[in-house]
Amino acid sequence: MLKKVLVANRGEIAVRIIRACREMGIRTIAIYSEADKEALHTKLADEAICIGPAPSRKSYLNMKAILEAACLMGADSIHPGFGFLSENPKFAKICEEIGIKFIGPNSNLIELLGNKSEAKQTMKTAGIPVVPGSDGILTSKEEAIKLAEQIKYPVMLKASAGGGGKGIRIVNSKNELEKAYDLVKQEAKMAFNDDKIYLEKVIENPRHIEFQILADEYGNCIHLGERDCTIQRKNQKVIEETPSSIIDEKTREKMGQIAIKAVKEIGYTNAGTIEFLVDKNKNFYFMEMNTRIQVEHGITEMVTGVDLVKEQIKIASGEKLEYKQKDIQMKGYSIEARINAENPSKNFMPCPGIIAGLHLPGGNGIRIDTAIYSGYTIPPTYDSMIAKIIAHGKTRQEAIAKLKSAVAELVVEGIDTNVEFILEILNNADFVINNYDTSFIEKELKQTQNGQGGKNDN
Repeated sequence: MLKKVLVANRGEIAVRIIRACREMGIRTIAIYSEADKEALHTKLADEAICIGPAPSRKSYLNMKAILEAACLMGADSIHPGFGFLSENPKFAKICEEIGIKFIGPNSNLIELLGNKSEAKQTMKTAGIPVVPGSDGILTSKEEAIKLAEQIKYPVMLKASAGGGGKGIRIVNSKNELEKAYDLVKQEAKMAFNDDKIYLEKVIENPRHIEFQILADEYGNCIHLGERDCTIQRKNQKVIEETPSSIIDEKTREKMGQIAIKAVKEIGYTNAGTIEFLVDKNKNFYFMEMNTRIQVEHGITEMVTGVDLVKEQIKIASGEKLEYKQKDIQMKGYSIEARINAENPSKNFMPCPGIIAGLHLPGGNGIRIDTAIYSGYTIPPTYDSMIAKIIAHGKTRQEAIAKLKSAVAELVVEGIDTNVEFILEILNNADFVINNYDTSFIEKELKQTQNGQGGKNDN
């Protein structure tokens, strides 16, 4: 078993990892930027070390500083969490070379699956259904136009190295494609330092369904059911639930088997997520694979009872999976809302600042993943998510009711949050009856911009 883990992250995921390690008797090292000196993860870890100034590129993305800290503090492993360096193959490769265990898949797989076009082609070769589109990278605007005419508009231009909803444009005509092609390449270059792009057919009115998998180093692999991540704003998830109410048992079994096949085909190990788009006819298509723990992993833990972070650490330690597929039983429903420090009525403008007062909800079936506390200063430098409120109930209706109650009970004084916007979604009749797709938020956004939602006045 690993003995000393450096947590190469911040915020609630760093706290989550530190707590899991503490329960396992593993010592932890927190890294922090100058802006995060008083952050909760620095107080909970056994040791903490500053690795640079506030900007991410000088701290949480500074590979040299993080690896030097790991060596200096005697870490035998690094858990990258999500975001930052979690899917950086160069970082994982250096860890391998200097003998520090990277808690995740090997660097070759991170590189393969991080390139969205290569990952898609790999899955297609393995017989996994993929969204129709280009075979790899587009080489010219002319190629894109010709392919779009073959598979029919609308189509989507996507950054090959993309993630987080960046570097994506939907085009509905040749004229739009001609204008968007160079723009997407520029966006990809700026966001990912890689201007390669590819093209996909737009699956209209889809649901975004992902399967959580675990795989050890001995060829054992299981899935832990699906998560429905369809409620998104600008391709970034806002509310997630499990199980998905549109997936029947037969479809779930088929999708799960395909997810496991994909993982075994490439020799993947540790935790990962296979993401699919599902159309109105229940046809599903591989979209991408994330090679890390997901923000929304907590809802899977609530319905399966499996601690995914602990399983990551056990697999990285060389242990065999203790679960077989038959052991995984999904009990009840779980739903999560991401709480952000932002003002929806002002185009979701981030709202850093001091938390003057705080009340976190509780009760049966409620879980809060957060790193904030009363008096804490939210820095302007990082992602605006400050908490995840997770509810679990016997039915979807009960889980939604519990989440609504918990979100309404949350008090965060001194800053703006998206609480009212979240409640607007949870109270929406179409959401309640499960009648929604990835365009749902656009309707909510229009209402919010008309003055509904905004500041949390509690």
